Amino acid sequence: MPNWFESMQQTYEYYIVDPVTWKDIKKLDAVKSSSIDWDEDTDTLGSAVIDVTKTIGENYIRIYLVTIQNGVTEKFPLATVLVQTPSMSFDGKVENNSLDAYTPLIELKEKKPPIGYYVAENVNIMDVTCQITKDNLRAPVVKTTCTEELYSDFIADSESTWLINLKDLMANAKYKFALDEMGRILFSPKQDVASLQPVVTFDDGNSSILYPDIDMDRDLFGIPNVVEVVYSDGTDINTTTGKGGTYTARVVNDDPNSPTSTVSRGREILYRETNPSLIGNPTRQQIDEYAELLLQELSSVEYTITYTHGYYPVRVGDCVRLNYTRAGITDVKAKIVRQSIKCTPGCPVTETAVYTTRFWRKK
Repeated sequence: MPNWFESMQQTYEYYIVDPVTWKDIKKLDAVKSSSIDWDEDTDTLGSAVIDVTKTIGENYIRIYLVTIQNGVTEKFPLATVLVQTPSMSFDGKVENNSLDAYTPLIELKEKKPPIGYYVAENVNIMDVTCQITKDNLRAPVVKTTCTEELYSDFIADSESTWLINLKDLMANAKYKFALDEMGRILFSPKQDVASLQPVVTFDDGNSSILYPDIDMDRDLFGIPNVVEVVYSDGTDINTTTGKGGTYTARVVNDDPNSPTSTVSRGREILYRETNPSLIGNPTRQQIDEYAELLLQELSSVEYTITYTHGYYPVRVGDCVRLNYTRAGITDVKAKIVRQSIKCTPGCPVTETAVYTTRFWRKK
């Protein structure tokens, strides 16, 4: 493994992939350039555009980054995609084809389940998801271990694709599709950023591969600084136990250090809940605590940060630590949700990551 933070030579190689063995079978010499986009919000999680000087047919293509550092040559897969739609131009000398390509999940998007298909209750969710996936695409499927079972029959929607149905099915186990660069189908548990551990730190030090430009968005609109919780059980309050009756709990964020507080904004933004999710007959103290926790939860803001760095082997879903002191970003853990790789000199990778900050906490 090269030191990605030091200088190296970089080139790219492209191979046709055998859909049966999933191995490289033929090197392509007609590729001019390519770009790869990974996005957890798209159906197939990713796509690519490959520019070639002659048509190559509908094949799986594997893209490699080749590095030479300290005399050692190594090859790293960047993506394995199925070429589908060519567009062609000819300047009188050279034919130029721009090929659209998609991840192997495209095969699940092209098929629908049989009418009446269902999965019976008490079946292991991920076992059956893995098997259906294997039966309906050619890429290797990496089985995951999960003990969650269906609580009721899962009825497939015959008008929707296998891709949509399988996403709905594994959502019952809180899992989702993932991919690796070799094109293998993975399954990933859904996790929040706080539970993830960073795989790398990007900073703006002297040996940094982080580019200078960075964009950050946050939306404070609508975030309340006052919460009221109204509870009533339809009876009069019991003066002995403190239970029953109607009670309103009110919590105010008046912290001058919080950008969403009544002090910082100069006004109140109220959130009122009249049907709190409380079990049994809560006391006034329990209702007060419920209101405090509710304001803490509603005071969370998701930041979206976009930055570019030289290639480092991270993928969508990974957690990274960002120390960009010039932009006021220090020790931030963020989850990558989008990634764009340009297969050009330097292999620049533009990523979008998200993280959450709380502007008020329960005392």
